[in-house]
Amino acid sequence: MTVRRPSRAAAALALLTAATLLGGAPTAHATGTQCAFPAEPIEERPWSLQRVRLDQLWEISRGDGVSVAVIDSGVDNRNPQLAEAVAAERGADLTGEDGDQTTDRVGHGTKVAGIIAARGRDDTGFVGLAPGATIIPIRASDTDGEGDVATLTAAIQHAVQAGADIINISQDTDAALSEDSALRQAVDAALAADIVVIASAGNDGADGEQRDTFPAAYDGVLAVAASDRNNERAPFSQSGDFVGIAAPGVDMVSTVPLGGQCVDNGTSFAAPYVAGVAALLRAAEPDWTAPQVVAHLQQTAERAIPGPDPHVGWGVVDPVRALTERPAEPPTEPVPDEAAPAAPAPEVPDLVLGETHAERAERLGTYAVLAGAVLTAVISGIALVGRDRRRRRA
Repeated sequence: MTVRRPSRAAAALALLTAATLLGGAPTAHATGTQCAFPAEPIEERPWSLQRVRLDQLWEISRGDGVSVAVIDSGVDNRNPQLAEAVAAERGADLTGEDGDQTTDRVGHGTKVAGIIAARGRDDTGFVGLAPGATIIPIRASDTDGEGDVATLTAAIQHAVQAGADIINISQDTDAALSEDSALRQAVDAALAADIVVIASAGNDGADGEQRDTFPAAYDGVLAVAASDRNNERAPFSQSGDFVGIAAPGVDMVSTVPLGGQCVDNGTSFAAPYVAGVAALLRAAEPDWTAPQVVAHLQQTAERAIPGPDPHVGWGVVDPVRALTERPAEPPTEPVPDEAAPAAPAPEVPDLVLGETHAERAERLGTYAVLAGAVLTAVISGIALVGRDRRRRRA
């Protein structure tokens, strides 16, 4: 049973859009349809980091002391931004191919690791979200970026034994897996060890159909969809009720083998974005449990509706809000936002209606009768006065 990395179509899209969306900087980064290793540094700050106040974030946490297992195609620590981030001795190579856990011939795992914990350098605007965290490299996919469920299972087991605080799995399979499968058991063991398990939702969502992918769809795993610059679901991102959160996954800059950076697309790069924020949070709140960390990331995500939807889950992760709005005792499950309180009823004065036609006619009639009576009285008075005058003359 094959475990997939992101589709090559997504990677090709990244190369086609890189020059226009990053100001033409990565012209030396692509040869044909693949990124060349090493690559030239990308000087600009990537869009996915421009929206984050990194200085404010890092005043609270840099992820120090937190270990993130990257189960992928290996992590090349020859990239200067990863040299101090990778704990190769705690990793493992489960492929049986030439090389070891720091060998990455496809560059996928090196990109994933960079988004989490790449150290900053003066020649690039790219840096990992948690530059104080440690990467545990576990090579579980081959030179084609392919793996199998058995190897993925063994990789999760190794991450637990290596003392990982967070596991990032940027791979998936849509094959139906039973609840008692070895992969399910490995995930359960990681959750029981209080590890935050994060997995990409998959890149086959362009057809609009909802489907489960594994291990992302397992209960307890934080499934990550890809969002674009508008905080909407990226067209390729897989939808489903299992999606727990979203993160930037379009035109993602990250480290590549030997040095430099390239651009790529996929939920594979949204997942480590969330893993980076989780590393910051675990360092800031070491007493929080894994379910509390996950629930808080979801609760503080940016969303357009009170609760989750199958496209972006509870919303797009908000690193600054997650670190600055920490409750004393976070819940273990997110809850929908409260509805906005109803506005007070306006004070409306009593409605006064104008007189009807009948009332007006009655009023005018009354005026006419009164006027007639007055006129009659006046005439009578005048007549009496005239009569009195005539009598005096006589």
